[in-house]
Amino acid sequence: MPRTPAAPAPVLPAALLWDMDGTLVDTEPLWNAVQRRLVEEHGGTWSDGLAASLVGRPLDEGARSLRAAGLRMEVPEIIEVTMAEVARGVEAATPWRPGALELLTAQAEAGVPGALVTMSHAPLARVLAERAPAGALRVVVTGDRVSRGKPDPEAYLLALEELSAHVPGLRAEDCVAVEDSPVGVAAAVAAGLPTVGVPSVLPLPEGAATVQWGTLAGRGLADLAAVRPGAAG
Repeated sequence: MPRTPAAPAPVLPAALLWDMDGTLVDTEPLWNAVQRRLVEEHGGTWSDGLAASLVGRPLDEGARSLRAAGLRMEVPEIIEVTMAEVARGVEAATPWRPGALELLTAQAEAGVPGALVTMSHAPLARVLAERAPAGALRVVVTGDRVSRGKPDPEAYLLALEELSAHVPGLRAEDCVAVEDSPVGVAAAVAAGLPTVGVPSVLPLPEGAATVQWGTLAGRGLADLAAVRPGAAG
C-alpha cells in the first residue's frame, strides 16, 4: 500500500522582531494619561499634536518635548516617573493588542526566535517580556541601549546581531518586523527588514511598510512568513 506523502513543513520566518508600545500592547493611553497629568499639573499646555509627536519616539526626546510644553522636571526624572506609572499599568492588567498574544504563543511553540525592539527603557520592557510566552522574546533591545533612536535603524540592527547568536547566518531579509508607528516602520525598513505595519494611534504613510494590516487578529506565522521577498515562490 503506497505511503501517504508527508505534509510539507510549514514555512516560518527565521526570526520575528516586535515593537512594543502600540504593537504588542496598547500602552499609549497609559503614556498619555501620565504625561498629560504632569504637564497640566505644572501649568503647561497639553495638545493632541503633542501627544502624536511622542508616539514611537525615544523617551529622552519625548521628555524634552514635555519640558518645552511646560513640564518643570529634568529629563531623567520625567522618564523615571512616566515609565514607572506605565509599568504599573502593564503589571496590573497587560493590555495586549488584538492578536498579539496569540502570535507570540504560536511563535514560541514553533521555536521561532523573537526580539523586542522598543524605545521604552529596560525596566518597562522587562515587565512586558516577563508576561510574554516563555521563549518568545529571546532578545530585548531598548531605547537606553542605543545612541540613536527610531527612525534610525540602530536598534533593529543591534537586535539582528544578537538574534544571530540563536540563528547563525541570520539575514534581515529572512526575518519580519512588526511596527505600528511611522518612525518605527522607517527604522525597521532602514535595517533591511520586511515590515508589517499595523497602525494604532497614528496612520502610516501609504507604502511605508512592506504590507499594512488593520489588525494582528486572525493572523498566523504563515501570514508573517509570506511578507518576505520571494516567499510566495
